[in-house]
Amino acid sequence: MATTPADRSPESTLAFFREGYRFISNRCERYDTDIFTARLLLEPTIFLRGRAATELFYDPERFRRAGAAPKRGQRTLTGQGGVQGLDGAAHADRKAMFMSVMTPSAVERIGRLFADQWRIRLAAWGDAGPVVLRDEVGPMLLRAVCAWAGVPLPESEVGRRNAQMQAMIDGPAALGPRHWRGLLGRLRAERWIADLVERVRVGTVAAPEGSALAVIAEHRDAEGRLLPRRVAAVELINVLRPTVAVDRYVLFAALALHDHPDWRERVRTGDEPTEWFVQEVRRFYPFFPVAFARVRHPFEWQGHHFPAGRRVLLDLYGTNHHPRLWSEPERFRPERFAGWRDDPYGFVPQGGGGHLGGHRCAGEWITIELMKQAVGLLTGAMDYRLPPQDLTLDLSQVPTLPPSGLVLTDVRSRPAARRRGGLG
Repeated sequence: MATTPADRSPESTLAFFREGYRFISNRCERYDTDIFTARLLLEPTIFLRGRAATELFYDPERFRRAGAAPKRGQRTLTGQGGVQGLDGAAHADRKAMFMSVMTPSAVERIGRLFADQWRIRLAAWGDAGPVVLRDEVGPMLLRAVCAWAGVPLPESEVGRRNAQMQAMIDGPAALGPRHWRGLLGRLRAERWIADLVERVRVGTVAAPEGSALAVIAEHRDAEGRLLPRRVAAVELINVLRPTVAVDRYVLFAALALHDHPDWRERVRTGDEPTEWFVQEVRRFYPFFPVAFARVRHPFEWQGHHFPAGRRVLLDLYGTNHHPRLWSEPERFRPERFAGWRDDPYGFVPQGGGGHLGGHRCAGEWITIELMKQAVGLLTGAMDYRLPPQDLTLDLSQVPTLPPSGLVLTDVRSRPAARRRGGLG
């Protein structure tokens, strides 16, 4: 049996928070391995990265999700009782519910709604002085996804609801006030959506046919029972919150266009596919760092022992930067996706495995469409300038963004005749 490297620290929680996205890879490189053990949150934990490890991690016969994620993450980011913590038939049923609204036409529609929101805001940016993109994209995404999902959202509530979504996204890996804001944001958002679900069920609110609101509010499990109203709220928020979180990717795309201006022109003119650029943004930039599971039954893998019940973390960021999977992983090279054949275990920005039966994010196609729309708008629908500002990414902070929020100045709409590429 192989000896699994163990982190030297008796408790690695502080190091995990201090090192953020690089915590697992730092130790994999230190011990020349893709597997090691450490104590995290006072609990023995196995850490994995790489393609083979990802394929193992998404084996439902060996791992379960129930009870895997720390409570602080459930109480802020994912909610309790949602699809992320289910296994077996219950997970398959709930995942099918989500996938039923992810049709190609539905994905295209949310992209159009987002582009419409962007153009509305673009018309005002020219007279607004400096524009902080971080402050603009989240509300645009929230308006678009609520319209798409059938969720009523008065304009007067956009700021408040966006703040709740942002607090949930920021909360799980934070300490102190940021974490407390995440708890409060989760509580208030669940109350809002649970009340909406109840009003749909009693008939005082009409949910558009086939919308996420209608599908989730009316969903019945294998025994014919409606989801408890709080669980239905968690699942509808699992549509809204991840869509708002795409604002991170949009900012990263804008940052990549700034750092690699040759790609701005290549995308704008249509010389290179926008999707290559979008996929490389998803690979290169930091999104959510890890996924959680627990061992179902004891087993051996490549000589390493996995005890029953042991918590396991998969390094998503590290797998997307693994030097044996990606040539020059620390270089931004969209052309690496030319001729790309989808690998559900080697490219895992939003989880791995299959969409239908596995735990890969159901909204991944929506993410890609929204990013393509944003890149098309940034390159084809507007001109702008990035003044000097702090654009560094602190990988010790999860999630991370440029401190400046990406400030744009001299924003102007491009005449329609000059727009090429980007949007189709």
